[in-house]
Amino acid sequence: MNRMTNKVALVVGGAKGIGLAIAERLASEGARVFLTGRSPREVEQAVEKIGNGASGLVADASLPEDMRRVVVAVQDVHGRIDALVLNAGIGDAAALVDETPEHFDRLFAVNVRGAVFALRAALSAMRDGGSVVLVGSIAGSAGVHSCGTYAATKAALRSYARTWTAELAMRGIRVNVVAPGPTDTDMMARVPEEVRAGLIAPNPLGRMARPAEVAAATIFLLSDEASYIAGVELCVDGGMRQVGRDGHALTFGGARPIPADIKHEGAAAYGKGR
Repeated sequence: MNRMTNKVALVVGGAKGIGLAIAERLASEGARVFLTGRSPREVEQAVEKIGNGASGLVADASLPEDMRRVVVAVQDVHGRIDALVLNAGIGDAAALVDETPEHFDRLFAVNVRGAVFALRAALSAMRDGGSVVLVGSIAGSAGVHSCGTYAATKAALRSYARTWTAELAMRGIRVNVVAPGPTDTDMMARVPEEVRAGLIAPNPLGRMARPAEVAAATIFLLSDEASYIAGVELCVDGGMRQVGRDGHALTFGGARPIPADIKHEGAAAYGKGR
């Protein structure tokens, strides 16, 4: 299929994990892809892997000036943006008793502020009738142990998608959210087996998502096949949020504190696995 032929797509946070899978699928469907990432090496490797004329730029999604620079670069090369994917995010875990102002601000700076000002910067280049997908998480609509702040950032994206749908409707720009469950990325491979088992336990399909499956849902929302879909959250979680299994709670291997040495990777793995 070539649902994105000749469309210009920008993937913010597209150098690894789910973002890279999305960028690869966009290119395979005919899009001209531009991606960002924080690591020069990862950006270079991603562009080389994708091929098909893909371009990349090192940028920090939490910095509005970086996002403005990215948009200018895309316009200089491609002239416009037809499809925008906002995937940049971090997922450090912290229970309420462990929460700090620094941790709170860091998550909101990247996951929420980054998305807000990336889209704000991109609006001048977005084609009327274009499409935006925010990569959220099922954690945003569930009570997940030790993930209060992370979940709140994802709930914020869900809320923004509704508001931006209303604000951009006159331009025909659709805004939707894809919400993955635990996803089997390279980072997830570093998570201890006990944590992985706890993430899989509530899933009716008994496994994690593959990055390509999240990418497929994202491309659908970006494409003209979803031309009458706006303001929705599409869960790609094997039924985990809607059904669950055997009464398991949505936790990292049970409702107990996450060991300090696995907090970061466990939280990031839950719902994204970047």
